[in-house]
Amino acid sequence: MKRKPVYVEIPIETEIESLWSASQQPHLHEQWDIRFTSITYLPKENESSPQHFSYKTKVGFGIAIEGWGKSVGEFNGNDGSRTSSLHFGTDQCISIISEGKGYWKYIPVEQKNVTFLTQYDYKTRFGKVGAFIDATIFRPMIGWGTALSFDVLKRWLEKGESPASQYTRFISYWMITLMFSFIWMYQGLVPKVWMKHPEEVSMTASILPEAIDASKVVFAMGMIEMLFGLIWLVTRKKHGLFKLQIVAFPLLTVSAILAAPRALTHPFNPLTFNVSLFILSFIGMKISRDIPTAKKCKRKR
Repeated sequence: MKRKPVYVEIPIETEIESLWSASQQPHLHEQWDIRFTSITYLPKENESSPQHFSYKTKVGFGIAIEGWGKSVGEFNGNDGSRTSSLHFGTDQCISIISEGKGYWKYIPVEQKNVTFLTQYDYKTRFGKVGAFIDATIFRPMIGWGTALSFDVLKRWLEKGESPASQYTRFISYWMITLMFSFIWMYQGLVPKVWMKHPEEVSMTASILPEAIDASKVVFAMGMIEMLFGLIWLVTRKKHGLFKLQIVAFPLLTVSAILAAPRALTHPFNPLTFNVSLFILSFIGMKISRDIPTAKKCKRKR
């Protein structure tokens, strides 16, 4: 299976020295690069020796991948560009990466405008199984992580927002998105489509003419809610979905109370449930305007 190197490129409005510092100094680099939890420079034998470093990446459940790396060369072009070449790897058998090489390039386009790009490739463990996992899952994932990190770096240097606050907003945004997708699909599938819960049918029947079959309406409503839950996953810009919910939840709350006033005495009732979702929709709308994304990077040479 032929491997394609990971390539990521992004324009950044900053001085080349600021970009070089943010990407070459370990205590700055580890802040914006989601691929690494920590990076540590190791002592040099002498000034002319390559710079060796160690890195650690926490993958969860108390597991961390630790590896090694070294700067194998730097090049300053006549056009003002700079290139830093790296050799990296890990001896841990649980890592799919065994060893790799790559480079970062800094190309000044004009004053305070730099094209920042990277290309790297690596060898994998576990034979054909490892190669398959890498091609289908790991390589797209690490390429996405590299691109997301580049956009976080861009926003940090251009707007001054710290990487930590950007990642907090990014994670919050996606947690709210996945929560709404789950709620809509669950509320549509379980009580309406699958169970056709008697309370759902009776509440719907109370606001419909007797000639209309309430159970069929409940089923249709369930299908619509499931579809809306899927839309949360596939829609790229979700700002409009949050605004729609800010309008919809008060209306749904009022209609539910009119259909079944006694529901207000239940432990989990429409008022408290929908107010919570209304507030989360408002928060989601506010933070959805400016979320870091991998889509702003060029991924092919």
